[in-house]
Amino acid sequence: MTTTTLTDVRSPEWPDAAPGSPVMLLLHGYGSNEHDLAGLGPALGLSLPWASLRAPLELGNGGAAWFAIQTPGDPEPLPLAEATDAIWLWIDDNLGTEATVVPVGFSQGGLMVSQLLRTRPERVVAPVVLGGFVQRTAQPGDAVLAETLPPLFWGRGAEDRVIGAAAIARTSDFLPRHTSLSERVYPGLAHGIHAQELADVRSFITSVVGASAASAAL
Repeated sequence: MTTTTLTDVRSPEWPDAAPGSPVMLLLHGYGSNEHDLAGLGPALGLSLPWASLRAPLELGNGGAAWFAIQTPGDPEPLPLAEATDAIWLWIDDNLGTEATVVPVGFSQGGLMVSQLLRTRPERVVAPVVLGGFVQRTAQPGDAVLAETLPPLFWGRGAEDRVIGAAAIARTSDFLPRHTSLSERVYPGLAHGIHAQELADVRSFITSVVGASAASAAL
């Protein structure tokens, strides 16, 4: 088991996080860092406390990754499993071993969202994959997912040239068979996130977690 300790940025209301309530987990993409998605916390306008994690592999110049890229869109299983274990270790250490999370990830971070769901599905609520994909090898929770079909949001740009066709095809095959999929493909969007996608993510999380997740300010 990995002993990697991940660093993070947390929402101002973190000390008031209610035990037993889900916490939103923000997972950045390759070459970015924990500050990149921290803006999504307030931008989504949710009342959920959140933490944005820094990936364990340091790339230099402030960037990090969940694992090294060898074959784009087809990561090696072992480094991916180690990164997944590192996130679960952070969750267990900071939230408790029974805590549930609402993971939101972009690109490589989106892949990590799917990994959390596929390894411990009972602890993942309203997962959001943005510009990401799933890995090719079977995971411990896949059989459970095929029976329970939990809600998942998958958003991506129609003009995304970063995530290859094979990875998209694999994900398009896997997700409808293992989740109650909400898929959105945004015309004109490349490998990024825009306002309409954030609005759709907010609606999705609110519909799954409940109206109490929506900020009264919006």
